[in-house]
Amino acid sequence: MMKKRVLLSWSSGKDCAWALHVLKQDPEVELLGLFTTVNEAFDRVAMHAVRNELVQAQAQSAGLPLELIPIPYPCTNEDYEERMGDFVSRCLERGVEYMAFGDLYLEDVRQYREKQLEGSGIQPMFPIWGLDTKELSQEMLASGLRAMITCVDPKQVPVELAGKEYDADFLSQLPDGMDPCGENGEFHSFSFDGPMYEKPVPFHLGEVVEREGFVFADLLPGASS
Repeated sequence: MMKKRVLLSWSSGKDCAWALHVLKQDPEVELLGLFTTVNEAFDRVAMHAVRNELVQAQAQSAGLPLELIPIPYPCTNEDYEERMGDFVSRCLERGVEYMAFGDLYLEDVRQYREKQLEGSGIQPMFPIWGLDTKELSQEMLASGLRAMITCVDPKQVPVELAGKEYDADFLSQLPDGMDPCGENGEFHSFSFDGPMYEKPVPFHLGEVVEREGFVFADLLPGASS
């Protein structure tokens, strides 16, 4: 059987980690690696604000190569699409057939990804699309997946939740009606343990800062001393 040759988009958070878990269990998938866009000015994953060293450590624990795609800061849509277009072209030359994404239900995001890959020779894949996010959050926690909250939108989520672990206590503190997976940008996370990893990714909590209307918790590589 010919397997689907897949690259997974990697934000560092819990949802892409769960997509990784699902793909690793699919006998029809050959998972080639992970890719992520990083801010050239700060060497961090956009929005999640996770340091490159920690993303590299995630990939190492997942047993997969990671490709970093530098994007400028500030970054226009034209800049982003040019960088991603170049990356997609290189991937096609290497025999990549699918790019997988950990999106859950935002139709406009899915349509954007489909449009960007249309005619490229690479197909989009959405391995966790349509899952009930309340049930998914519980399944993630039950599996042993662990994640830290690295960014919150203070207009939607209490600022004191930045730097907290994604667990039952965190979920209980979300405002009523809030998506428990943060699919609408309410919060972002860094996954550091779970069934998709060979071993936990060591880190320790740095300072919590407000920047450009969001509250960020800085995570530092290595266990705390």
